[in-house]
Amino acid sequence: MSYDNTCKYLAEKYPGDFARWLLASDTSDIQVLKTELNLEPIRADSVTFLQISNQILHLEFQTTPKSKTPLDFRMLDYYTRLKREYWCEIEQVLIFLQATSSEIVFNTQYVDKKTRHEYRVIRLWEEDPTPLLANPALLPLATLARTDSPTDLLTQVAASVDMIEETDERQNISACVQVLAGLRFDKSLITQLFREEIMQESVIYQDILQKGLQQGEERGKKQEALQLIMRQLTRRFAAIEPEIEQQIRTLSITQLEELAEALLDFSSQNDLVNYLANIST
Repeated sequence: MSYDNTCKYLAEKYPGDFARWLLASDTSDIQVLKTELNLEPIRADSVTFLQISNQILHLEFQTTPKSKTPLDFRMLDYYTRLKREYWCEIEQVLIFLQATSSEIVFNTQYVDKKTRHEYRVIRLWEEDPTPLLANPALLPLATLARTDSPTDLLTQVAASVDMIEETDERQNISACVQVLAGLRFDKSLITQLFREEIMQESVIYQDILQKGLQQGEERGKKQEALQLIMRQLTRRFAAIEPEIEQQIRTLSITQLEELAEALLDFSSQNDLVNYLANIST
């Protein structure tokens, strides 16, 4: 189950509520932008871009601070790509869901010699739950907010969910609450306060489940493509340098498929090195 996908669903289903929470903006003129950016496409399921008037709100949800590409650099990378494509004011908010003492969650900028880029960081376990409890769209996040009594907080959230009048919305919010609550609470307490059949009936639960299966299939396809290409390269050029292998492992499925076709014309390992260098430029 993807906690990040749940947050992405909430942000894109209720963009106005997130804009009011993070920007104190009451505008209704909000557009959810595509999550792929030009140049070499990058896409993350936890990313949401909201265009509000002449401003973009970039939301990045993270369950843990672990990331293949350092998070501070990712925020810079997204900023430059967004600026290149839309050329407007950009507000970036990195939201950590699960409590941790990692230094990464306290970092609010990317620094490299003369380059400095700042962004906002929200650690949900430090947030006041009051504004989250007051808004149905933010109730799932309230389960991870600051409290001296987590059980009482989850009970409050459950009571607020029960007060949602529209059936479909109540089911979907309940499903999101149960997913995110799993980061903090035992399943037994969650099932005690929420009816499991409501979660299973919700559209968002089925959507998250389907996305999880699709991501698993994509990871499996990429692994198969990697194994095939590495076998071909090893058979053709014997040992492959670890640095080159690491570069290959960072390629997308599409890039791996293109490499599989291109390597038929390679006569030496230098051809492979040059090919990979051209991809990264």
